Amino acid sequence: MAGIRHHYSLLPPVIKFLLLSNIVVYILEMYFPGPIFTRFALWPVTPGYLQATLQLFPFEWWQLVSYGFLHGSFTHIFLNMYALWLFGVGLENRWGSKKFAIYYLVCVIGAGLTQLLYQDITANYAFTIGASGGVFGVLLAFGLFFPNQVLLLLIPPIPIKAKWLVIIYGGIELVFGVTGTEDGVAHFAHLGGMLFGFLLIIYWMKNNNRKTRNDHG
Repeated sequence: MAGIRHHYSLLPPVIKFLLLSNIVVYILEMYFPGPIFTRFALWPVTPGYLQATLQLFPFEWWQLVSYGFLHGSFTHIFLNMYALWLFGVGLENRWGSKKFAIYYLVCVIGAGLTQLLYQDITANYAFTIGASGGVFGVLLAFGLFFPNQVLLLLIPPIPIKAKWLVIIYGGIELVFGVTGTEDGVAHFAHLGGMLFGFLLIIYWMKNNNRKTRNDHG
């Protein structure tokens, strides 16, 4: 019996939705920056007196998702969306749209929680925006499932296997985060996206193994 051939899409549904929604939100930011950033950026969880002193806005639960659709510049959104498309297309085609959407959402929320924890520990309070946490989670998954896929980087323009790209980027983010290099970039949010993505993949793998044993038991 011939196997079913699945159509490979260069712009699958979830990737398409994420690209379009991020672009639309970025356009809205240009016209309504105040209301959008005060309500939908990820603001730290701080005591009331400290919040007023630092002129911070209150944290709301939905910010753990909404911050991932905000960006501070054209370069910021372009690089994030390009990386999301580059690494996410293969995963969504492999996993299916529902599973990919769950994975991306977990990475974004996990990145936000990690950033909030880092701010609480270091008392280095600031708002957080950007899809980078979700993108780094997608990068990790791509490296795990397509480790020998050769990619051509934009900066620098050199070919590299996906598994080495994940290791290099993860190491850079860890060093920059610990040393405080490149201040203003949420390095621990990036690491948090990778960590939560890895934990979810491990959870899925264990569930699949348990289901396989039960089916053959």
